[in-house]
Amino acid sequence: MSRLQEKYSEKIVPSLQARLSKGNPYAVPRLKSVVVSMGVKNSHLDRKKLEEALKHLEAITGQKPKITKARNSIAGFKLREGMEVGCCVTLRGVRMYEFIDRLISIALPRVRDFRGLNPKGFDGRGNYNMGLTEQLVFPEINADKVSNLQGMNIAVVTSAADDTESFALLEELGFPFSRK
Repeated sequence: MSRLQEKYSEKIVPSLQARLSKGNPYAVPRLKSVVVSMGVKNSHLDRKKLEEALKHLEAITGQKPKITKARNSIAGFKLREGMEVGCCVTLRGVRMYEFIDRLISIALPRVRDFRGLNPKGFDGRGNYNMGLTEQLVFPEINADKVSNLQGMNIAVVTSAADDTESFALLEELGFPFSRK
């Protein structure tokens, strides 16, 4: 069991029960999964960019990524349906909690000019989305061996019914939201 998972079961569940006035501990929102995805620009022209993104995403998450393909053809981007355009990983269980723990405690403090996460990143159904501009904030990536900087999108899927419950859960987990 990871450190964040123990904190969730021992401290966060009772705290959220009182905060959200839930009688049953199983009614308290929990993390379901975390989806980390990278869209690689011009990956159809240079396969090495996609292979590097795959390698970096595997190092960051500890799980082999899936290659994503274009669903539609877009002439303006010179993109055809079925071309490889990026990669993604869906994390669950222990790997999910370990990734969230590393994201909160190590990666986000290393972001340049970080003033907190945007509290408007919720989708209305209790899920939170955020983006990082470069993969170098993770300590698993050696900056000397990176040939092209790559951003990523991180989607945190929760069992919360609405955004207020999800915000309370993520705040208790330690997500550093900005106060505006």
